[in-house]
Amino acid sequence: MAARGTSNRLGELLVKENLISASQLMKAQEASRTNGGRLSFNLTKLGFIKETELTNFLSKQFGVPSIDLTSFEVDSEIIGLIPRDVAEKHLVLPVNKVGSNLIVAMSDPSNIFAIDDLKFLTGYNIEVVVASEQAIKEGIEKYYESDAMKFSDVMADFADEDVELVAGDSDLDLADLEKASEDAPVVKLVNLILIEAIRKGASDIHVEPYEKSLRIRYRVDGVLQEQMKPPLKLKNAISSRIKIMSSLDIAERRLPQDGRIKMKYSKGKEMDFRVSVCPTLFGEKIVLRLLDKGNLQLDMTKLGFEDAALQNFKKTIHQPFGMVLVTGPTGSGKTTSLYSALSELNQITENISTAEDPVEFNLAGINQVQMHESIGLNFAAALRSFLRQDPDIIMVGEIRDFETAEIAIKAALTGHLVLSTLHTNDAPSTVSRLLNMGIEPFLVSSALNSIVAQRLARKICQECIQDEKVPVQSLLDIGVNPDVAGSMKPKHGKGCPACSNTGYKGRVALYEVMVMRDELKEFVLNGASTAELKREAVRLGMQTLRMSAINKIRDGVTTIEEAVRVTASDVN
Repeated sequence: MAARGTSNRLGELLVKENLISASQLMKAQEASRTNGGRLSFNLTKLGFIKETELTNFLSKQFGVPSIDLTSFEVDSEIIGLIPRDVAEKHLVLPVNKVGSNLIVAMSDPSNIFAIDDLKFLTGYNIEVVVASEQAIKEGIEKYYESDAMKFSDVMADFADEDVELVAGDSDLDLADLEKASEDAPVVKLVNLILIEAIRKGASDIHVEPYEKSLRIRYRVDGVLQEQMKPPLKLKNAISSRIKIMSSLDIAERRLPQDGRIKMKYSKGKEMDFRVSVCPTLFGEKIVLRLLDKGNLQLDMTKLGFEDAALQNFKKTIHQPFGMVLVTGPTGSGKTTSLYSALSELNQITENISTAEDPVEFNLAGINQVQMHESIGLNFAAALRSFLRQDPDIIMVGEIRDFETAEIAIKAALTGHLVLSTLHTNDAPSTVSRLLNMGIEPFLVSSALNSIVAQRLARKICQECIQDEKVPVQSLLDIGVNPDVAGSMKPKHGKGCPACSNTGYKGRVALYEVMVMRDELKEFVLNGASTAELKREAVRLGMQTLRMSAINKIRDGVTTIEEAVRVTASDVN
């Protein structure tokens, strides 16, 4: 109750100073109620105010200095004065001690309840300095690391005789597997694997057995990184533990299985893991996809669209009928784009139904259906059912075959708005893919409103961003216009603790929005090739994926290396 009161006061002060609007405050408060998190966190996450602006405002408003925690080293003795659970509860970090005064970094200096708690707990007078919420969270992770589990500590709990390495999976005893998976060190190790993935902001965890080794890798910002190599003898115990947690059959080791883990961590926060088990030559490979609803970005303006592309996309999803397709490889952010579109369209006047495999996030006000191929509930069957449910908007997780494509296009032609995804390399090639499925050209040209292709590129870490000297020819080689290549100043990340010395932190989407204008529909009807479609779309103003990447380089968001890694050249 106290925290809510201080948050409300902070919000009122920001509105009073015209740093945010009243409507932005209401949206941030709603996000706090829905997804959790403090008001200041949601204000910066939604992009209503920058962290530096918020910190400077608080510093001036309350007459206390601000501090850059990244350039400040805190002594372990000082850290020990405030327990980790108290630091996390009030979002504070002790930084120094002068006589009977303890200097504490806070993201909200107006929280007098936290100050009183700290004074009572420590016996010191509390002096407040202001730091950003993210910097304090990172400081807590850094300095209280000794309280957390470490791989070396967990492995020290294993005795050599704890888990035996067997010659082959056929020799495994089910009772032994269950016993091994419930052993405390195995439970700790699996928990450590999951918690570390959350801390590092990973999107996927890969547990990979090979002939002579076992490897754990995390995908962070779209790139796989090796995290740890547990002893090979633990492979069956680890896989069994994960399968038990996701309610899978530990006796079945010959067929793929899919499950889900819902895990609570850090003061009631929840994380869902989508689990996929696949038998390989040397054991079961397990991939866990992390689904964090708290980080789901539903504001289209924050996804990475350029202004013109965003306006085109919004215009086509607000049509009363027709089809909008989002294309790209697995892990390119298609689901996020579709969910953001559904969030934009989600009004009390609209009946929205989705067929998904799997349902990744629950969206209030939308009827979401999970596919079950084993009982005949596939995308085509769900679509037929939806059309008898008085729909306005339909979302199909993926168009995989002719039957699904045919029903979706007929729905789009009979007064419904249909959103779906397809696996193609770019927007123009999507037309060829539909034609190859067997859809007639006149149906494709009549039904399609737009096609959106997308990729995810890593963003430069803002803590260590700096100018990069690049030959003009390198810019010309990736497709930069010669008129602007000389004046462009690319940037890159030097590498720092905040980004694990990679130079990158977070990702941004690159978009290619092809609106099906009348000229393009004529090209489709006349049997034009993918290359001809692309040339005409660019002539009509379409920005390609590579062009979008170049704009992000110009704006200092990403690097030349990322542009080349995730997008193809426009020159054949």
